[in-house]
Amino acid sequence: MIDLRSDTVTLPTEAMRKAIYEAELGDDVYGHDPTVNRLQELAADLLGKEEAMLVPSGTMGNQIAILTHTSPGTEVILEADSHIYYYEAAAASVFAGIQPRPLPGKRGSLSADLVEWAIREDDIHLPPTSLICLENTHNRAGGTVVPLEDMQAVYQVALKHNLPVHLDGARIFNAAVASGVPVKDYAACTTSVQFCLSKGLGAPVGSIIAGTHQFIEEARRWRKRLGGGMRQAGIIAAAGIVALETMVERLAEDHANARLLAEGLAKIKGIEFNPEDVDTNIVIVKPTTMSIRQLGEELEKRGILTVAIEPDRIRFTTNKEVNRADIETTLQQVKDLLG
Repeated sequence: MIDLRSDTVTLPTEAMRKAIYEAELGDDVYGHDPTVNRLQELAADLLGKEEAMLVPSGTMGNQIAILTHTSPGTEVILEADSHIYYYEAAAASVFAGIQPRPLPGKRGSLSADLVEWAIREDDIHLPPTSLICLENTHNRAGGTVVPLEDMQAVYQVALKHNLPVHLDGARIFNAAVASGVPVKDYAACTTSVQFCLSKGLGAPVGSIIAGTHQFIEEARRWRKRLGGGMRQAGIIAAAGIVALETMVERLAEDHANARLLAEGLAKIKGIEFNPEDVDTNIVIVKPTTMSIRQLGEELEKRGILTVAIEPDRIRFTTNKEVNRADIETTLQQVKDLLG
């Protein structure tokens, strides 16, 4: 199968498997797993944050950050198609007791003026604003890179109003590779950051959250409350270290394959799509001559897996398991079906 459903389908490299086998282990809940500690130090250094913490998943990382930054009955500003709002099963409302305030973005980016307008005034009828959440790259906008200057502008608004900013940076290394902007520069526009080891970086499981020492101290308590306190977690961390040390620059291959796919799809009659909208490894198109359901089913019959993300939009996500020949095969199959 050519699996273009997501970059979560990646398998660990041989180097990761070897590192997992050889990992030095301890009890991470006590802070005694040396491999976890090494990963956390590496991640904090890469992000320019004081401290970092390993968590089982990106969703847990985002929710721990929300729980740490907010209190029940407050409101969180986020983009209307963000992963936290769209794909995390209302966890922020269920666990943190907050009210989301979704705002429309442009290619996933929030306007600083709109964010400032949405910050609640002191009125007993209104929930106080407690947090601003950003996402970079932005999944549902098509893997778009949110410009650094947009993040900086929102962060200045947050500082003005004494509000924390959390970045869902699940694919922040994709943003850095595509834009040439160092990850530290993006992270500098945030109070806390979450990124995934298990997407394009290819590790089998795990995410990182990072921030100040005080933030991580309280976040560690929330991780425990949510059942995320893992014991010999160096098994996971070992692959994460390999991912950060060897897999970041490789993301450019995924971006090149996505560009090839985008340019090819744009030439096929029966697809409404601008290839210039593709920044990284996600390609979202609108077929006009076949339903999403039928196109997905027919592609699967031909050994190609995709994801329908709207009634009229289908997503292709390149990843390290997909090569240039796979992209050419995919283009031919789509052309045969729609041409």
